[in-house]
Amino acid sequence: MRIFDTLRASEEPVNEDNIRIYLCGVTVYDESHIGHARTIIIFDTLRRYLESKGKMVNFVQNFTDVDDKIIKRATAENVHPLEISRRYIDHYFEDFDRLNIKRATVHPKATEHIPEMIELIKNLINAGFAYVSRNGVYYSVAKFPEYGKLSKKKTEDLISGARIEVDETKNDPLDFALWKFSDTEPRWPSPWGSGRPGWHIECSAMSLKYLGEEFEIHGGGRDLIFPHHENEIAQTEAFTKKPLAKLWMHVGMVTINGEKMSKSLGNIKSVRHVLDGWGPNVIRLFCLSGHYSKAIDYSEELLRENLIKWRQVETAYYEMIMADDTLPAADEVSMLAAESRREFDDALESDFNTPLAINAFFKMVKGINRIAAAETMTKQTALVILPEFERMLGILGLQVQKVTEEEKQKITNMIKERDILRAQKQYQEADKMRDQISQMNIVLLDHKNKTIWMKKEKIRADS
Repeated sequence: MRIFDTLRASEEPVNEDNIRIYLCGVTVYDESHIGHARTIIIFDTLRRYLESKGKMVNFVQNFTDVDDKIIKRATAENVHPLEISRRYIDHYFEDFDRLNIKRATVHPKATEHIPEMIELIKNLINAGFAYVSRNGVYYSVAKFPEYGKLSKKKTEDLISGARIEVDETKNDPLDFALWKFSDTEPRWPSPWGSGRPGWHIECSAMSLKYLGEEFEIHGGGRDLIFPHHENEIAQTEAFTKKPLAKLWMHVGMVTINGEKMSKSLGNIKSVRHVLDGWGPNVIRLFCLSGHYSKAIDYSEELLRENLIKWRQVETAYYEMIMADDTLPAADEVSMLAAESRREFDDALESDFNTPLAINAFFKMVKGINRIAAAETMTKQTALVILPEFERMLGILGLQVQKVTEEEKQKITNMIKERDILRAQKQYQEADKMRDQISQMNIVLLDHKNKTIWMKKEKIRADS
């Protein structure tokens, strides 16, 4: 199995039967934004694709629930920091469940793994990679010769301009905190003094616990390459003497008018806000529309373009499930399904190229709608292509609105009544009936000899 041709890989082959993935999750001090959504949608799609190929995927996505930003928010609201983290973890699941994100195999929280972090820090101190200072325990970057191998940064060039924690008690400006001494909550006892963990040690401890000393894929946003992932490598590999991950996968940010989202610019788009306006399918299509490694620019225009595409998907689905003739399927249908499948899978195998995969999917969607428009969508035709259509939908994490049998019977009866009114040339009454059906988010598709219907997703931005 070819996996993502241009991703950074070690010399050892990827385990093709059991894929272990660690994704750096969100720091839970505020609402998740569309940039978080893009990274998580990319990895959700990756997981779905691997599982569609029969692979077992052990997917770990953490929550950073102890952090200076959480403490600052808690102080401002006069509550305990853990109350802040619990609130935004709850909000995370509410939002990402709506986005049809599969929950991780495990969602470890940093605060629940303090003993593992302390044990790892003890090992690093004993091995000479870390030391105790007046303010905490620090990792000695100079002791790890390969520091910078992920970010391609040289230690001699990092002193100026890098995001370095200023602390005169460190042996070297590049050294980073493993444990911070503190008298304020949240804090935990340790052999060196009361305090809390540094950011980077959290992920090393949790990935070691749930995935072992080395695993297949590690990912996160591009902004995590340095210093977070570079520091993870230094910590973990100093302990294990093995490569941390075989593949690294970093997702480009979502910009607004070419600028990074930030509170100071007031341009942050929360997941909840965008979901309420556009719904999950449009957001997923948007987030997958650019190559994962590149930035994409958020705009209402692009979302509207993806909404138009989504309506084509809904039409194609209902044209197939409403087909009732039993004539044989045309040869072109089998070719369309096979070609689309091959192009879709080849795109995802080649550096997880979701834009090309989406192009292959919409090639099939347009073909289905073309067949329907030509009045040649038979039940047999639908049976040939529907399984592949639904396979791609599942991998992309898209969901067409379905109807119950009770709803289906009610809608069918209303359409029959409308057809009778039209046959009797009572067009005004027929139009009223159409309006009643429309209020149920049902769209009528009039063909030459019949009328079929589809249930469309209700999207506020479309009203």
